[in-house]
Amino acid sequence: RRKPFVNDIDMVLIPEDREAVDQVLMQLGKLKMSGPKIARVKMESITLDVYYATPETWATLLLIRTGSMENNIRLAGLAKKRGWRLKASGDGLFNGRGQRVAGDSEESIYTALGVPWQKPWERG
Repeated sequence: RRKPFVNDIDMVLIPEDREAVDQVLMQLGKLKMSGPKIARVKMESITLDVYYATPETWATLLLIRTGSMENNIRLAGLAKKRGWRLKASGDGLFNGRGQRVAGDSEESIYTALGVPWQKPWERG
């Protein structure tokens, strides 16, 4: 988001070969956590979080991980006002009946919530 300081690095990947990705991550630093959806590597001066996506979860995960936290809270609040839920797992935006109403793109989530899409660096 064009900030002068970052706490960590978040990456969202759809890996073709998960084992190969894990091997590369182990070479980057100390692998602190590795699960089906996330791997965390402590490198020399920063932590790298790798979020594993599928084509279905890619856009929502990218939106959530790009942030900002304030923007995520705002979007989740807009969803809640409608009786909907924006799932941080990356599954998408769901209505009160549990039906997925958006999530194929970041833009689809913003549109469903009735707000204009923002570029990542505009999200505060």
